[in-house]
Amino acid sequence: MFDRKLNMDSIFHEKQEGSLCAQHCLNNLLQGEYFTPVDLSSIAHQLDEEERMRMAEGGMASEEYRTFLQQPSGNMDDSGFFSIQVISNALRVWGLELILFNSREYQSLMINPIGLT
Repeated sequence: MFDRKLNMDSIFHEKQEGSLCAQHCLNNLLQGEYFTPVDLSSIAHQLDEEERMRMAEGGMASEEYRTFLQQPSGNMDDSGFFSIQVISNALRVWGLELILFNSREYQSLMINPIGLT
């Protein structure tokens, strides 16, 4: 799925379908049909599991942990929503890094856009 080379002879545009904004954003950025809802759901489930394990470190009998387990995923929902963390992890598959606009790293890039570190 991830070994296809980018073809710059034409511009790829995946039209919006439902609420799958993250999928369409990623595929349009990467210029191909690289991510499906199933792919992004897999990343979201992995993030959910990592979050569950971190919460369990505070004690599986704690009120916070039990409350956490009762909450729906913050990484995806049935409408097609995927969190920024899912998008960020999907980009890492390609060796790309998502830099948040309010981060210190972004601020330093605004000062010195050529000096990428």
